[in-house]
Amino acid sequence: MRLPLPQFERSDRSSDHIGEVIETSTTEFLAQCLEPDDLSFPVMPPFGSWIKSLDEESGNQVYAVVYHATTMPIDSIHRARALGLSLQDLREQQPQIFAMLKTEFRSAIIGFEPPAIAATRHFYQYLPPRPPQIHQAVYRCQPAAIIAFTEQLDFLRTLLQVNGAPIEALTAAAIREVYQLRQADRNWLIKAGRTLSLLLKDDYDRLKIILSQIHL
Repeated sequence: MRLPLPQFERSDRSSDHIGEVIETSTTEFLAQCLEPDDLSFPVMPPFGSWIKSLDEESGNQVYAVVYHATTMPIDSIHRARALGLSLQDLREQQPQIFAMLKTEFRSAIIGFEPPAIAATRHFYQYLPPRPPQIHQAVYRCQPAAIIAFTEQLDFLRTLLQVNGAPIEALTAAAIREVYQLRQADRNWLIKAGRTLSLLLKDDYDRLKIILSQIHL
């Protein structure tokens, strides 16, 4: 049996609704991907991709960047083993395999958006008072929201302070995604590079690593 999670008919669920919070803390949260309707594995959100969830008590939309994802058995007893079959063969011969695995992803919180007042949006690029609660829905961020959030670049400071993640690779991946969403806005990229230079002025090696991974 799959790990039980509230599921919705595909027609009732937004295509951006990809997961549900199953572990939460001040600086990050762990989410489990919602299961697809067909016999396939849930699609992992890409490394460095932007997601959001809700702190229901305050109404804050909490923004985060994915830094780790994994697919594993739903229990600690049964390990997956190599079967030598294609995915299509698995669907035909071992369909139960898809019910025995779960996909989870861990995300670093980098800011939040409080409830809008008079249709104006405000973003705060530091840790919110509270993270999203357990069982809150997790959504992919829409491009317009990412573009609006990254008008300011203080989130880079928050990102560089994340513990337990490959920070240089994560920072580069987050910048690459924003740059692409901004349709190769060179001015924004230069501004991001200058911000990193200031934040890492005493750590040239880390700065060099990040800049070397922004292949655009």
